[in-house]
Amino acid sequence: MNFFVDKEQVIEEYIYINGMDVNHIKNVLRYKENDELNIVCRSNNINYKVKIEDISNEKIKCKILDKIQSKESNLIIDIYQGLPKADKMELIIQKCSELGVSRIVPVNMKRCVVNLQGKDEKKKIDRWNKIAEVAAKQSLRSDILEVTNIFEIKDVCESVNNYDIVLVAYENENDNFIKREIENVKKKNINSKLKIAVIIGPEGGIEEKEVSELINSGAKSISLGNRVLRTETAPIVISSILMYELGDIGG
Repeated sequence: MNFFVDKEQVIEEYIYINGMDVNHIKNVLRYKENDELNIVCRSNNINYKVKIEDISNEKIKCKILDKIQSKESNLIIDIYQGLPKADKMELIIQKCSELGVSRIVPVNMKRCVVNLQGKDEKKKIDRWNKIAEVAAKQSLRSDILEVTNIFEIKDVCESVNNYDIVLVAYENENDNFIKREIENVKKKNINSKLKIAVIIGPEGGIEEKEVSELINSGAKSISLGNRVLRTETAPIVISSILMYELGDIGG
């Protein structure tokens, strides 16, 4: 398991852990003095191997044994997820974090049954980012997936040019498949970081008008095959395929 700290907690040869992680390390995982931990600094993605020197109720003092610059994937995947019900969104965040997705952008679409505004939106975003951090710890990620504020379709359209390719999973697409788009990317032989956005509809799917707006902005409509996947299944499947074919899954 990885634990994350801010650069202010790294002081010379020591790292000081505070906050909720203290209780988790001390009382849940039952670590003792001289036990070793893996720690990642959020600001520079440096991995630290440390040994616990002192444990109190407020903080844990750790001696740095070794540090390694994290190796980031050459593939950046952002999921633009049509707002689903809360339990589904939490599953998407957790599993996409484990797979190495960089960001999840909640999107308000016509067929969304969930409507978050004001304090409710902030509360949900905070909770979702906490879920992403826990998933990063458990999967030994050296960074934490970010859940952004809620976008509208027009915001997504304006973001298309920020990516090398933008894929819209659309159940009525019959001609273009994800395999073809992956083959097209491989033919381009891109050596630098590859940025891909994936747009997923909510439970009711994406409206035809929304798909047209996205395509007119430069996105590609794709099919995943004969079966229609649930909104919580599609981002996990697509991320897995992209990470295997273009990223760091499978070596």
